[in-house]
Amino acid sequence: MVLLSFDIEEFDMAFEYGKSISFQEQISISVTGTQHILDLLQKHEIKATFFCTATFAQHAPEIISRILDEGHELASHGYYHSDFKPEHLLESRLELERLSGRTVTGYRMARMMPVDEEEVRKAGYVYNSSINPTWLPGRYNNLHISRTYFNDHGVLQLPASVSPQLRFPLFWLSFHNLPLWLYKYLVKRTIRKDVYLNVYFHPWEFTDLRDKNKFGFPSYVSRNSGKQMISRMDNFMSWVKKQHYKTGTIRDFVSSL
Repeated sequence: MVLLSFDIEEFDMAFEYGKSISFQEQISISVTGTQHILDLLQKHEIKATFFCTATFAQHAPEIISRILDEGHELASHGYYHSDFKPEHLLESRLELERLSGRTVTGYRMARMMPVDEEEVRKAGYVYNSSINPTWLPGRYNNLHISRTYFNDHGVLQLPASVSPQLRFPLFWLSFHNLPLWLYKYLVKRTIRKDVYLNVYFHPWEFTDLRDKNKFGFPSYVSRNSGKQMISRMDNFMSWVKKQHYKTGTIRDFVSSL
């Protein structure tokens, strides 16, 4: 089963590279990118999970309505993308439920950073998808953590997918930088081994990010962004369907376990 998820948030990543973007433009870029994502999902008849910050949901009600109307899952990505307190776990869930009128059962920590699983459980989540079980210099050192789902403090942990053996991460940066045939090959190997695939992306990837003066991103972040990303994702979704892989939301997958 292929589980596509998208972290929709106020676009603050440029702050990590010493650049500043107005809050209005942060929201605008993410709204436009999410519309592109929803168009592709609709075209290929795929359901996905959207991990959303409460702040983004408050400022993009039309996006939340479309996500729900088209049968996708809304999950929590915290209250803010660049600020976290343990109380935000519950507060973000309650705010997303208030705005959507739906039950929120899933959580993903901003930037896939560590989070206290007992606090996640106490906040009422069924599953947490906040682990990248690989090693990336300066970001993750999770080679000791299970590649596949497991339980911790009564919460189902669903790590992002990495390839068997080498644990090569299959997240958004790999999608941008690998030849698409190689990415598909690694996906096929991973599904053959694990039976499912859990990969995540962001709406701002569907914006042309090559303006270094504005965004400050190195080439490995900006490569194949904007129209190229739309084309690559279109190609990938088409390939997923041609492989006859089942697709669906994380909530549905977790319910089937």
